[in-house]
Amino acid sequence: MLRVAVPNKGALSEAAVTMLKEAGYRQRRDSRELVLVDPEHRIEFFYLRPRDIAVYVGGGTLDVGITGRDLLLDSGAHADEDLALDFARSTFRFAGPAGEFSALEQLAGRRIATSYDGLLRDYLADRGVEASVVRLDGAVESSIRLGVADAIADVVETGNTLRAAGLQVFGDPIMTSEALLIRSRRDEEPEGLAVLRRRLQGVLVARRYVMMDYDIAEELIDAATQITPGMEGPTISPLGRGNAWAVRAMVPKADTNKVMDALYEVGARAILVSPIQAARI
Repeated sequence: MLRVAVPNKGALSEAAVTMLKEAGYRQRRDSRELVLVDPEHRIEFFYLRPRDIAVYVGGGTLDVGITGRDLLLDSGAHADEDLALDFARSTFRFAGPAGEFSALEQLAGRRIATSYDGLLRDYLADRGVEASVVRLDGAVESSIRLGVADAIADVVETGNTLRAAGLQVFGDPIMTSEALLIRSRRDEEPEGLAVLRRRLQGVLVARRYVMMDYDIAEELIDAATQITPGMEGPTISPLGRGNAWAVRAMVPKADTNKVMDALYEVGARAILVSPIQAARI
């Protein structure tokens, strides 16, 4: 039975649970449940602190897990990225009092507060910057005002919290992060992982694409299908009248209206868009 770690709280947890449901797996109904078995799919879910997931997976206690790239790298665990899941995107950056810092080199000999000390120490060492790293579990933005640190390194999504604290980012981003499916480092892939990966990939495709149908005259098919090439080519079928043909193709969801406008311009009509509920590519 495949043993999977799932974040137990926060935005990372909500998005992970939603994705697993869309992939067809059972999920807990009560946040107090720590373990849920889905016997139909031979999979067992363990709900853990996001920061601990890489440790459990890397130690081989669990086969795979969902966590952030930042948490994976910070843990130093013997676990690897298996699949990027396209949610919980953020950037890990330096910030300090407005106007005080502009480059990484200025942090030499200074104190830097962070909740990701492992990741930060590696980053500084790789660039030859010697600084004092102050490990905090939270409220990193307050550390400068409280005299604990001169600068911070933290996950930035909108930057509103930093600005409210009178801080501004500087230097290059340390890293970009998103939610990942991670797996332990072992020679053999655990049984059931291929199915889980394929289902999650199907969710990603269903979220990113829509199905577009339209009617087009035979002499305009080439122009229209250049606009909608699909993933492996469009489906083209004859209609029951004249020289008209029906075309169906997958189109990136973000481009839906632009593609519809372009199709209309080349002569397509009856252009319809349908959501994709599930996919296997």
